[in-house]
Amino acid sequence: MNLATGLREYAITSAFHDTRFSPIRAREVPQLSCSVSLLTDFEDASGYLDWEIGTHGVWIEFRLRGRRTTATFLPEIAHEQGWSKTETIDHLLRKGGFELPITDDVRSSIRLTRYQSKKQHLSYAEYVEMTSAK
Repeated sequence: MNLATGLREYAITSAFHDTRFSPIRAREVPQLSCSVSLLTDFEDASGYLDWEIGTHGVWIEFRLRGRRTTATFLPEIAHEQGWSKTETIDHLLRKGGFELPITDDVRSSIRLTRYQSKKQHLSYAEYVEMTSAK
């Protein structure tokens, strides 16, 4: 999927189909802002602690009820939440649906990929200014 198509599709999904939130209403548009994180520099980690808070996002893969399961956090999440590396991994396991007790053996069994991101932010007012200048 090319970047423009992906951004358009994910914007629509986020605005209208994310079950965690009510769909956006037209009257809310002027208060909106948008952030996009372009994920880069993917690297296989040597273990679940082989990444740096505030620098790397983490993507984990693990087996759950015989299925491959994944979960990810962007680079800023652990820092914003004040989590340690281990707490971040535990939250990712829970995000991915892992409900059993989390032990060092469980943590050591995951496959971790670290990555970086480049984030851009635009408010609706900035968008209107930018598009009206064309």
